Amino acid sequence: MKIRTILPVTTTLLFLIACSPDEPTSASSPQPTVNNDTMDIVTRGPATVDTARLIAADSEPENWMAYGRTYSQQHYSPLNLINTDNVAQLGLAWYADFNIPRGQESQPMVVDGVIYVTTAWSNVRAYDAVTGETLWEFDSEVPRDWGVRACCDVVNRGAALWNGKVYVGTIDGRMIAIDAETGARVWETDTLVTRELAYTITGAPRIVNGKVIIGNGGAEYGVRGYVTAMDTETGEILWRFFTVPGNPADGFEDDTMRMAAETWNGEWWALGGGGTVWDSMAYDPELNLLYIGTGNGSPWNQAIRSPGGGDNLFLSSIVALNPDDGSYVWHYQTTPGETWDYTATQPIMLATLPIDGEDRKVVMQAPKNGFFYVLDAATGAFISARPFATVNWATGIDQETGRPMENPDARFDQTDRAYAVQPGPGGAHNWHPMAYHPGTGMVYLPSTDSVFIYAQDKTFDPDPLTSNIGVDTAAGVAELGPNATSDMPRGNYTVAWNPVTQEEGWRIPGNTAGILATGGGLIFKGNSAGISAYDAVDGTELWTSLDTQTGVEAAPVTYAIDGEQYLAVVAGSSSSNYYAPDYSRLLVFKIGGNTQFPPMISYTPPELNPPPSVASSEQIARGEDLYGDTCWICHETPGNAGGMGRRGLFPDLILSPALTSPELFSAIVIDGVRSENGMTSFANVVDAQGAEDLRAYIIERANITQRARQ
Repeated sequence: MKIRTILPVTTTLLFLIACSPDEPTSASSPQPTVNNDTMDIVTRGPATVDTARLIAADSEPENWMAYGRTYSQQHYSPLNLINTDNVAQLGLAWYADFNIPRGQESQPMVVDGVIYVTTAWSNVRAYDAVTGETLWEFDSEVPRDWGVRACCDVVNRGAALWNGKVYVGTIDGRMIAIDAETGARVWETDTLVTRELAYTITGAPRIVNGKVIIGNGGAEYGVRGYVTAMDTETGEILWRFFTVPGNPADGFEDDTMRMAAETWNGEWWALGGGGTVWDSMAYDPELNLLYIGTGNGSPWNQAIRSPGGGDNLFLSSIVALNPDDGSYVWHYQTTPGETWDYTATQPIMLATLPIDGEDRKVVMQAPKNGFFYVLDAATGAFISARPFATVNWATGIDQETGRPMENPDARFDQTDRAYAVQPGPGGAHNWHPMAYHPGTGMVYLPSTDSVFIYAQDKTFDPDPLTSNIGVDTAAGVAELGPNATSDMPRGNYTVAWNPVTQEEGWRIPGNTAGILATGGGLIFKGNSAGISAYDAVDGTELWTSLDTQTGVEAAPVTYAIDGEQYLAVVAGSSSSNYYAPDYSRLLVFKIGGNTQFPPMISYTPPELNPPPSVASSEQIARGEDLYGDTCWICHETPGNAGGMGRRGLFPDLILSPALTSPELFSAIVIDGVRSENGMTSFANVVDAQGAEDLRAYIIERANITQRARQ
């Protein structure tokens, strides 16, 4: 592996940052010179990241050594060689194809001239950061049939680096340490408490005090959330913090779980409880506090999960832990008694802000529920919260108690009436990283106005391989009428948010994607066709790359080598057409880059040519019910969006050639003959008659779609 000789951090910092973050350098501004006669040369091995380097990450702006760049997770870089004056000159320096046709959400890590990036299916690749030369590739060997357990594709959001190793959490629940120089496996640890349930890992690990820490996903599938800390050198599990209490009959792990159990009712443990920590973590080295964000309840519907209500700790909460032993320190719950899939797993950010005339260390989060929260970092005390998107489930947050002032009508679980709630379960903000710019004092936040009709599921029957939410949307639409939500605001946008005044500065329309802020006075954000740069002050678009041949949802990063700044981002949006060619890749830009992509590949979409629909209406109705329970979470309604499938990840089944063969259809659904493609067997919930009912329903939908297109 090539390891680049680098400048000492103080010299590098001087060389790359010619002015403060709020005063971007001009392309024509003179740059400081370096006295080569007195300069020390530092040579490091690959990924030699340690606590000192991570804490002092601001002294090495040329590197991006951890998710979010620093422990504070601000997704901000002081680098300013690319700035408002010259950003229009950005061009493609190099790219690397992944050839993995799934969603790509990874944030690259860059240290000492090497880029480490994860891909879908939890694989890892290393590249020379200047030339794009592939240094090694690592296959995590995830069984493809595990993909059915992932609610939202087999994505991975990034790796962690430490002491010459690269760490990746796999979609099937393992933590793997990889030699950063050779790409060889060092150790592997199974982080799952059981492999019988649909646990997954999609988030990036964090390294704190020599421990690699990871959570997991799966709350829709009936699991109990937790985070696990492992020794970075051996993989030994050192501690585990559960986010919801288990069965009291088994005894509680500690007093914290005993306290949390007092906020639950019924036999919540039978359905897992939820509270998975599937994404956000942040760390304050001065306070020695690890902050984790917890997820939704399992199932969503609190009337099923915890009959009689209760806050249901620690669902939808920010929890502060002692990273040395995983012990509880404090918590703040954003949505007590959550019942709408309002996770608080969205990015957590740390900063020091002027609050009431005093500098105060704070925790900031914009979770799914639509409110932007500012809390005291040391104690979790509530400081402020205001909505940054359209919200109707609550009218505000009580300043004295820090609790939401709920709209009673939104509590479908208590009223037993359907209600169109904003935001919907996709959230006003989801996993996409937000960024904080210390020069402007603004947080740049990818936001969504959405709506979802919630209604009680009267026939709820949980199954570990399907989504168990306890909500019947179809019943809600029937109750409220098809036009019930037609006048409610919808749309995606990026908002510049002042966390001190809790006010919006400006907003720009566009799809949701991760954001990077830089000392060049810029923010970078992906779009459906590439990536764009905006003025951090007023949101003016200054540059866009519209020839990437695919969309970008992941957050960009920036780094510098030999006095040249680069912009790197993973492309491969999960909103593309399932049947289209794959263009997922790593893109690297620089001023004056002139690399070109090869021509796009032409393709012919499958032809819709279903067999005739001859089944009885009763059989079709049975198939529709079974489809909604087992197939919809991946394939959506047959015939949807002209054959795009859910966010382009899965085929629209009206086009399946298996519709013409009962034997082939049964072999796929029951026998699992396509498990290696990710289509596992559903024999535990579908029998032979059920398979025929499913096939009949899909054929009927295919014929309806065909007539509509004629």
